[in-house]
Amino acid sequence: MSETHRYATVTSWTGSTGAGYDAYERAHAAAAVPAEQALTLSSDPAFRGDPTLLNPEQLLVLAASSCQLLSFLAVAARARIDVVAYEDRAEGEMPEEPRPARVARIVLRPRITIRGEMPRGTRLLHLVEVAHRECFIANSLTSEIEIQPSFLRAP
Repeated sequence: MSETHRYATVTSWTGSTGAGYDAYERAHAAAAVPAEQALTLSSDPAFRGDPTLLNPEQLLVLAASSCQLLSFLAVAARARIDVVAYEDRAEGEMPEEPRPARVARIVLRPRITIRGEMPRGTRLLHLVEVAHRECFIANSLTSEIEIQPSFLRAP
């Protein structure tokens, strides 16, 4: 019998929408027990949100990036490749058309630094692909996810 993993979250907001769409506060709190850190979030500034706060669309891109990072580190460790740094400057795209709007594309740009001898041929690219196939978040999304990795050798 397989196990089902469950992830509980809590979001909360107080305020008033009585003055209409243009006037209410978009900031709200989000937490995921048992994590102790709560986040204050808002909507995208295009939807009258606070640009100094994270928004759900950014969290989606962060989740995809974080999952790829964790999956790649696991794959590399199993392959006995010494990854000493991983930085991803990811980007999500949400066109307004067609409706309904959705995050249609996520581009991950991991810059991965390896200590020791660099694997030959396309082995690192293959491991990036394996990590992508193993990424729970990527497997949960219908968005196109493109990965543009670069590899460096640590001095």
